[in-house]
Amino acid sequence: MRAAPIGWERDAASHQPIGARDTAARLKPGRGLLKPNTSIKKAVPCFRPSSAILQARVPSCCPWVQSGTVPIRGGQYSSRYLSTMFLVGLSGGIASGKSTVVAVLRELGCAVIDADVIAREVVQPHFKAYQQIVHYFGTEILLENGEINREALGNIIFSHPEKRQLLNSITHPEIQKEMLKQIWKYFVLGYRYVILDIPLLFETNRLTKFMKYTVLVYCDPPTQLSRLMKRNRLSQAEAEARIASQLPLDEKRKLASHVIDNSGDRESTRRQVLKLHARLEDSLDFLWARLVVGTVVAGLGGLVYLLLRRFIS
Repeated sequence: MRAAPIGWERDAASHQPIGARDTAARLKPGRGLLKPNTSIKKAVPCFRPSSAILQARVPSCCPWVQSGTVPIRGGQYSSRYLSTMFLVGLSGGIASGKSTVVAVLRELGCAVIDADVIAREVVQPHFKAYQQIVHYFGTEILLENGEINREALGNIIFSHPEKRQLLNSITHPEIQKEMLKQIWKYFVLGYRYVILDIPLLFETNRLTKFMKYTVLVYCDPPTQLSRLMKRNRLSQAEAEARIASQLPLDEKRKLASHVIDNSGDRESTRRQVLKLHARLEDSLDFLWARLVVGTVVAGLGGLVYLLLRRFIS
């Protein structure tokens, strides 16, 4: 059975979140409680499916199902805090350092759905979006192997806003379909929350209504310009044109529920991400939805079990 993302338990007496979240807490053999102020190098993975799903998937003869705890690394993890899941939209600006934040989130074991990765997949030759792009933009945007030349297409859409809107109207529906598939996968696996890494989250403004929280990776304009020129080897005029094609970071900052300032060094950014992760892990949003789905899954699992038992006997 697959382990869910890294999580943190609460103190047994006070039921308050345990401190020092940037370090892992130690599990003692035979106990499902994490003690505060412990320090080990690696975070301890936990398993956080809802009780109903857990019962549906694991034979009832297993003692840890009956006790409500899951044994890991010689100890037990309490599953009394039911897993919940909600969506968190993550965005930024070009060269604002969003990839740095995503890397830290992945280290923490968070579920991250990268819209850019999906966008590259849905424009492959065997996808519907590929045919539409070639139809509207012509074969001159293709490489010798038949794949789309992203750099050539990028040069076109950055200088022609109407063509950028056309490309978005072709690719966005396909991207959203694939994102929904992945969201459902993480939901079933029992993740607490899912990060949707969407570069143009605030520009399109169509997906923000589905997000419980939105997070902006921010950096000050001079730093953004300098990073982009260095990273992409662009002139100042070229870099400024790329930045101008997006909503300014200062405008996005007003729209986001959380801001991670990446103007400084990596360690400063990491501390902010750890703090955000701790807040999201403590949230119990959409518990009712998880309970309903868990009950349905458990019911279906029980029905299948009874049917199989009847046919086998």
